[in-house]
Amino acid sequence: MKTILQTVDLKMIYQIGKVAVNALRGVNLTVNQAEFVAIMGPSGCGKSTMLHILGGMLKPSSGSVLIDGQDLSKMSDGSRTELRRQKIGFVFQKFNLFPTLTAEGNIRLAERIRLNGNHKNDSERRREILRLLNLEGRLNHKPLELSGGEQQRVAIARALVGSPAIVLADEPTGNLDSENSQIVLKMLQELNGKFGQTIVMITHSPEAASIAQRVVHMRDGQIVNK
Repeated sequence: MKTILQTVDLKMIYQIGKVAVNALRGVNLTVNQAEFVAIMGPSGCGKSTMLHILGGMLKPSSGSVLIDGQDLSKMSDGSRTELRRQKIGFVFQKFNLFPTLTAEGNIRLAERIRLNGNHKNDSERRREILRLLNLEGRLNHKPLELSGGEQQRVAIARALVGSPAIVLADEPTGNLDSENSQIVLKMLQELNGKFGQTIVMITHSPEAASIAQRVVHMRDGQIVNK
C-alpha cells in the first residue's frame, strides 16, 4: 500500500514570552493511500497544530512532513502553497463558504483554484460527488439558504474537487446537531469507500472517530497509540 502522508520526528515549539511551549514532541505518523484515520485527544494535546502543519499552513520547529512523497520541510513558501493547492483538500468546523456565491459557485471557484487551468475538469467525478452528497437540488442556493448540514456537505464537495491526494478535516461535525453530524459522517465514510479518498480527521467525538478505519490518540504533543 502506498504511503500518502508521513511525519518524521515532528516537533513544534511556541515561544510565549520567555516560556517555550512544546506543542508537538516528536510525532511519527504514517497514513496510507485510501485510509481513513481519525486523530483524537483532549484540548491542547497538539492535534490541531499537527493538522495545520500537515496542511502546510504552519512550519514545524523541526522534523519532516511528506505528502505524496514530497517533503514540505524542504520547500519554499511558494512551493508549499502550490503543493497545498494541488494535493490537499480542507474541511473545517466553520464552513468558510463565500456568502455571495451559490453552492455551485463555491464548488466551481475551488475547482478553478485547484486546477489552475492545467488539468481538464473531471465533470463525471463532480457529478458523482454531488450525487453522493445529495446536493444536486441545492446547487443554486446561497449558504444562508442552506442548513448547517448542507453547508458542510458543500464544504466537503469543495474539498474533493480536483481529486486531492488527501483531505484534512478539522472537527467537521463540530457545528452540527446530532442528526446532521450522522449524515456528514456517513457521507465521509462513503466517499472514502467509493473513491478511495484518503481522509485524516481531527475530532473530540468518539462517535465520529468510530467511522474511521484507524483511530490515533494524542496526549501532551505525542501519539500514544497508532
